[in-house]
Amino acid sequence: MPALLIDIGNTNIKFGLAERHGLLSSFALPTDRSATPDSLGLAVAQALPFHGCRTTDIEAAVASSVVPPLNPVIEQAVSRYLGVRLRFVPTDIPIPLKNLYGRPHEVGADRLVTAFAGRRAVGATSVIVVDFGTATNFDCVQDDAFLGGLICPGMMTSLSGLVSKTAKLPHVALDPGNGALSIGRSTTDCINQGFVFGFADMVQGVTARLKAHLGGDVHVLATGGFAEKLAPICPVIRDVRPELLLEGLRQLWLAAR
Repeated sequence: MPALLIDIGNTNIKFGLAERHGLLSSFALPTDRSATPDSLGLAVAQALPFHGCRTTDIEAAVASSVVPPLNPVIEQAVSRYLGVRLRFVPTDIPIPLKNLYGRPHEVGADRLVTAFAGRRAVGATSVIVVDFGTATNFDCVQDDAFLGGLICPGMMTSLSGLVSKTAKLPHVALDPGNGALSIGRSTTDCINQGFVFGFADMVQGVTARLKAHLGGDVHVLATGGFAEKLAPICPVIRDVRPELLLEGLRQLWLAAR
């Protein structure tokens, strides 16, 4: 029987169905801070059959969240519509990493889960996980310790901020095209080239500094919305894992069974 994995983020709530051998499928709903247990529960119950699953099939539910006000809402939705108890990491299920943050409680659960999953995914002494989400996170793990990292602006967050503060700049679909930089000959092209290659070089530069700081064998993983698009023009990225956070939740669920 599958488990329901839930990544409660600032932009989207991502759901994954998983069994012992791996992830089966995933889907996402926009994060709505006005949602009710019924609106969320019905949305999930209606989505599950499209992924070959009934509400009565769910064995367990595990979540990480960076939106605390939604936690009780989703907890009630899962209990009411799926009949299982929702467990949160790291409060209900601990993450087996030493958290070396100055104030450990300040670290978002999403960062800890992706750091844990990145640690499990590769054998290098040090791992840098670059997560392209609402923010662009650079999280560092050495041996079995979460060292911390850097938080930079997210691509879409930055683009939305730019467009909202200017009268004439258009909304743009960011795309690296063939991976070669070109000089924009329209406002749309200028924004696209600036954001795509600007963020690619930010990733290159920041990870180069982090690798020098960490020393030794360092493996760079990327995950999140723009990871697959930017990886081809970011040679420092050795591996793209689109479902890294859900994979981390799956492993934590199995460890806690």
